[in-house]
Amino acid sequence: MSNTVIPKDLKCVIFDMDGVLYDSMKNHEATWVGCFKAEGIDFPAYDAYMYEGRPGHETIGCVFKEHLNREATQEDKERVYNEKVRLMGMASEAEMMPMMKELIDLFKQQGKEVWVVTGSKQPTLLDRLNGDFGIDLNQIISAKDVVKGKPDPEPYLKAVAGCGFDAKQCLVVENAPLGVRSAKAAGITTIAVNTGILEDEILAKEGADIVLPDTKSLYPYVEGYFRS
Repeated sequence: MSNTVIPKDLKCVIFDMDGVLYDSMKNHEATWVGCFKAEGIDFPAYDAYMYEGRPGHETIGCVFKEHLNREATQEDKERVYNEKVRLMGMASEAEMMPMMKELIDLFKQQGKEVWVVTGSKQPTLLDRLNGDFGIDLNQIISAKDVVKGKPDPEPYLKAVAGCGFDAKQCLVVENAPLGVRSAKAAGITTIAVNTGILEDEILAKEGADIVLPDTKSLYPYVEGYFRS
């Protein structure tokens, strides 16, 4: 595929988790709406996708400022986040996104390293990554591994440092505006898969090198790269 954005000297592929590897965003949407409702905040479901990728405590701080016009205390953050964790524990198990297992297998067959960068630190899905996708714990950068989460470039820079390759030899697959911004700030080619409810242009404006409509369309795109 001559017009692919995938780097010619690709060595490592870095995936976001929620909405990319797992169909989990509807659970995040419902639990964010639910935990903020307990605080008297009418949190729009749309904003769950706009805030996606940002560490939970930072999201809570932003929402308190916007909706309550005050700073969230540490106690506020712990209370709201604990309620979100409780609601997530009651949610249905998220399925793997279509063709992502096959895609990761393809990358590995071609000798590429696979990493995950996620703003989550909840074990619900993190504990499944090895069994579902064969991704080792030492190849996962989660919220607990960083000081500044997405949209700061730190999470993706840590993955680049961990894999030992140059940022120009890496590829990121994201579905969230803040995640795209983070990856591009780290100097990494980024494919956005629009698996949520946002308009394509929101992902494009954040700098995505290409926006694809779903994860299923990503597999033939990558397959074309390896055939070229």
